[in-house]
Amino acid sequence: MNIRESELPGIGYKVEIVTKNQDKLVIVVHDDGRREIYHFDADDHEEVLSCATFNDSEARQIAGILGGMVYKPKALETIDFAFDDIIIEWFQIERNAPAVNKRIGEIDIRNNFGVNVIAIKKKKLNKSNNPGPDTVLEAGDTLVVSGERQQIKELIKKLLSA
Repeated sequence: MNIRESELPGIGYKVEIVTKNQDKLVIVVHDDGRREIYHFDADDHEEVLSCATFNDSEARQIAGILGGMVYKPKALETIDFAFDDIIIEWFQIERNAPAVNKRIGEIDIRNNFGVNVIAIKKKKLNKSNNPGPDTVLEAGDTLVVSGERQQIKELIKKLLSA
């Protein structure tokens, strides 16, 4: 994650955040206590997709939520279901990952990793249940996969992460 901070004379303070997945957020803290959060298009960091404004109290409540003061995630990391040794996990394909722009059959996920791709949530809000071998994987797609924990970790490390 890349974080840049700068003062905005007469306005307040600005924090620009670019995540590992190239999501960009800009947070402006105004001198009067207001906070604005801008969310940018991952493919065009100049295009604002959404903006939200919070007063000081709201901003502090949200900070607590994000910081884990309200709810601490379960120890299973990103795993939603576990059946003995078989798990189902959601993972967003990172930009520049080896699997980007490749077909499922081309990289032969099932035979090479022992993992099944159950569904794909495409970045552009399309979904594909039980995708076939001709389905192309794109950066930002979220794969829903099932398999053993170690097999899924290996798949993520070798093909889905940059």
